[in-house]
Amino acid sequence: MGDETYTGIRLDERAVRVLAHPLRSRILGRLRVDGPATATELAAALDSNTGATSYHLRALEGVGLVTDTGEGLGKRRLWRASSDFHTWTDSDFAGDEDAQTALGWLQRDYIRQFAARAERWQDALANWPAEWVDRLGLSDTFVTVTPGQLQGFRDELEELFDRYRTIGAGDPAARRIHVTTHAAPIDPTPPAPEPEESAQ
Repeated sequence: MGDETYTGIRLDERAVRVLAHPLRSRILGRLRVDGPATATELAAALDSNTGATSYHLRALEGVGLVTDTGEGLGKRRLWRASSDFHTWTDSDFAGDEDAQTALGWLQRDYIRQFAARAERWQDALANWPAEWVDRLGLSDTFVTVTPGQLQGFRDELEELFDRYRTIGAGDPAARRIHVTTHAAPIDPTPPAPEPEESAQ
């Protein structure tokens, strides 16, 4: 069974535009990975200042991506991510040039963050036991599918993630693992449109 407390949010045009900012993207990621934090703690972790971090937290709060827990002391508000993940569908933003531009920036930012995490692991792996090193890291493969088959593949993969998401919880030998997936065609040339059927 998957973890039923694992919740997501679907980004709308406004949320995409707000999140497409280098510090906001990292603030949300930090809260999701490390849990609730104050603006001061986030500023120190992200090499920013408290004023700027507070401003960007309020912007994220305005689109429902972060929440004030109400547990802070005085003016030291304690913030948490409102959900564990977010999704979007590119076609939702068809015709909205600003949202498409923001989404393009955001996706490229996530690719940069992935590359940075991969390099940090590459730098650290020599100090890890072989039983971990042999199972972590980079791999790729190829599939030949239709759009519908690709959706089925993604659905099955999500079911697999749900099954393993918290399977090691409580085991001192378990570690939290960040798994990134990225699917792209070998040939980036768009497919030709389907021919229209002639009227009978």
